[in-house]
Amino acid sequence: MKIFRRTAALMLGAAMVFSTGCSEKTTMSSQKTQVEIEFSWWGNDARNRYTLKAVELFEELHPEIRVKCSYSEWSGYEKRNKIWMASDTEADVMQINYGWLTDYSADGMGYYDLNALSKYIALSNFTEEQLSYGTRNGVLNALPIAMNSETVYINKTIYDRYGVDVPKTWDDLFRAADAMKSANIYPLSASSKSMWLYLISYAEQAQDRNILDQDGNLNFNEEDFAVMMDFYKKLVDSKVMPLVEHYERIRLDNENYAGSVAWVSDAESYFGDAISKEREIVVADQTSISGNNTGEGWYAKPATMYAVSKTTDRPAEAGMLLDFLLNSREMAELQGIEKGIPLSASAREVLNEQGMLQGIQFEASEKMAEHTLPQLSPVLENGKLIDDFFAAATDYIYDKTDLDSAASSFVEKAKKEYF
Repeated sequence: MKIFRRTAALMLGAAMVFSTGCSEKTTMSSQKTQVEIEFSWWGNDARNRYTLKAVELFEELHPEIRVKCSYSEWSGYEKRNKIWMASDTEADVMQINYGWLTDYSADGMGYYDLNALSKYIALSNFTEEQLSYGTRNGVLNALPIAMNSETVYINKTIYDRYGVDVPKTWDDLFRAADAMKSANIYPLSASSKSMWLYLISYAEQAQDRNILDQDGNLNFNEEDFAVMMDFYKKLVDSKVMPLVEHYERIRLDNENYAGSVAWVSDAESYFGDAISKEREIVVADQTSISGNNTGEGWYAKPATMYAVSKTTDRPAEAGMLLDFLLNSREMAELQGIEKGIPLSASAREVLNEQGMLQGIQFEASEKMAEHTLPQLSPVLENGKLIDDFFAAATDYIYDKTDLDSAASSFVEKAKKEYF
């Protein structure tokens, strides 16, 4: 047993993590032979409901196993995860963020080696390339649930209203802004991380080099980041996109934004309301200078992953649960494409049989798959790095410093703290 779990629970008591037995069907006779494992994840109410139902079905199939569930919203989850990982009190099976492999298992020793559980997990449902996403130092630490990339979504109903075509190029966005600015509508919008990655795609195209080299070292210099900052200012000044600190998700529903850059996995949550109002939402080409949809400057990554604790006392049972979550018919039908289009061949086959591979999220996934996009480095998702960039860019936008100084100060800090 993990003897520190009670201590960790006390430390996290104010964090509102829900931790319960997923099923109350345990009988007195079965309690003597049952083993307990813990499963943790994050998500909204809808995800929690279907996941709890899935675990209940798993327990019915395996009455010898009882699953304790710990789940919450994303907010603050990473901070709690740091405590769990530091004190070896993480759940036996856990949903993890892709970047956590670098944070907690750069040497491959932070999570259980899933290759050792191949008797319980049908790894054949994944390609070698897909398995490589969860491999560190030759150790299979995690399995990806689905793939993800930033995507351009356009409310074509609004664009049609102003006689503007769905944008393919950066110049198209400025033309759309000219048409919509009188109505105080932004043609596009993005949260800070999405904007950061969007600006990287522009700079990589404009400067004809990647932000990182093949070894993951910083390849952009002050001039490249100055290009990013200056283009960000042009987007804001021309009313193409709002400042990231002014971005409000609800303004998509209110139609103050005619589109958004967002993850494939965000498609339904961002545009479900508009679709329910019979607005036509389309997945646009990845914005480029040429308009030829080459995928240049765009990246992909696993949406989320499942891993097993390195300290689990029940690796076999943990492996059985992880396999159920990824590969079973029951989970596939309950989850659908809520977490993205499943990579598991068996899960995808179920969804295809059931006619569930459709809708805006599926369309976004298919658009992502049009190109073999390079793997997104976790360092580019570092929240502090992104905040530092926009702090420097905002100083430039508000004339607190000049462009060269803003870019130089950012690069100096980035090299010292992140690269």
